[in-house]
Amino acid sequence: MIFRRSNRRPTVVLSIIAALCCTSTVALAAKLVEKSGDWSMFVHDAAQKKICFIATQPSSSNPADAKRDQPFFYVSAWPKDGVKSEVSVLLGYPIKKGSDVTVTISSASFKLFPQDDKAFVADPNDELKLIDAMKRGSSMEISATAEAGFTTEDKYSLSGVTASLKNLDSKCE
Repeated sequence: MIFRRSNRRPTVVLSIIAALCCTSTVALAAKLVEKSGDWSMFVHDAAQKKICFIATQPSSSNPADAKRDQPFFYVSAWPKDGVKSEVSVLLGYPIKKGSDVTVTISSASFKLFPQDDKAFVADPNDELKLIDAMKRGSSMEISATAEAGFTTEDKYSLSGVTASLKNLDSKCE
């Protein structure tokens, strides 16, 4: 059985994370806990709800000249809500309605559902499989189509993701 998670929480949390990563409030609001390879772990205590996340940016993007904001790939945790590892992607442009966002690691492929300029995994079992593939892989590619009609392919390094996921689990309580 496949179900869609409530779109409300991931959108709100991803917006907070994007604001933390993309503005000068990073230094004030989120604390960089650790950097492992190409991944960084942040902790933000807000309104008695701790938000922890690991994040990375693409090592390459095609087309390189696409008009978009900076993309990010996140794995987030909210200890008080019992969430340990929720995957989300900020693509940096409005995604074409009705299209999928595809994450490819080696021969494994995962479909994410778009919402505005973000994408999420609908099925928690697929999310666990994606995280497992990330731990075993060396790189991942994310492809998506913008409302404006162009298609992007972002390549992310998975160097350090296993250590970052361990830190997310152990340091976000």
